[in-house]
Amino acid sequence: MKYSHNSGEWIETVLREFVENSPENSLRNSANDRAFDSPLVGFSSGADSLYQDFKEHVGPFHWTPVEVFEQAFPDLKVGAEEITVISWVLPQTEATRKDNRKQDVYPSESWARARIFGEEFNNRVRKHLVELLMAEGYEAVAPVLLSGWKRELSQRFTFASTWSERHAAYASGLGTFGLCDGLITARGKAMRVGSVAARIAIEPTPRPYSDHHEYCLFYSTGACGKCIERCPVQAVSPNGHDKLKCLSHLRNETTKHVKSHYGFDGYGCGLCQTGVPCESKIPKIRN
Repeated sequence: MKYSHNSGEWIETVLREFVENSPENSLRNSANDRAFDSPLVGFSSGADSLYQDFKEHVGPFHWTPVEVFEQAFPDLKVGAEEITVISWVLPQTEATRKDNRKQDVYPSESWARARIFGEEFNNRVRKHLVELLMAEGYEAVAPVLLSGWKRELSQRFTFASTWSERHAAYASGLGTFGLCDGLITARGKAMRVGSVAARIAIEPTPRPYSDHHEYCLFYSTGACGKCIERCPVQAVSPNGHDKLKCLSHLRNETTKHVKSHYGFDGYGCGLCQTGVPCESKIPKIRN
């Protein structure tokens, strides 16, 4: 049976049921705790002008949805208007967020597990959705699983990837960016995000914002900056996010801590995503 092209609800159901029921949604600890809560899902058109804006804003290396399809299906001519980008947010559980709130230098074990094993599950979500769409006759691809996906040097942003999951989520109506570069969604900033581009017609999700920093209290009122206080290496400041300081802490320091204290190869931080007003919701401006 071929589903209706107006099938956003179907895809939302597929993703929700997979995340809620898959045994792979696990932190792989002794209690086999869940990695993520039920997802948020949004859609954007491959012809949305934002994708060209990203190329100009992030760097010429950033792919448009058409460029993603050209790599995945080189013999297939697909117009931008035929492509829908399906984006999802996987919220961290309350237990993981609570654990990480208590930290001031290194990630909690559950946060580090969500970063490593949770992202492995996120890859499984990507593959599951691609497999399902292809089986129904819709060409589909997960951009970050393409062999050409990588980080590139960016004149404006130090480095950036050839496909940004957060930017796709922003285009798909799921959230806006905060001071530390995290995406603030209806389920907050403590989350992972993923996407699939498919040759399927789905009505785009309305974007309930007009500015890419709209949900961030620091940018909207100047009265927050809690993520500045939370960063253990001063990688967040009123000027934004210092990616090199952040990456050095992640790769050099937290890897040692995770191995020596938690017994597996991994890394993580997330302090700027927990213990902040936007941890689990869109924060409200107080009058």
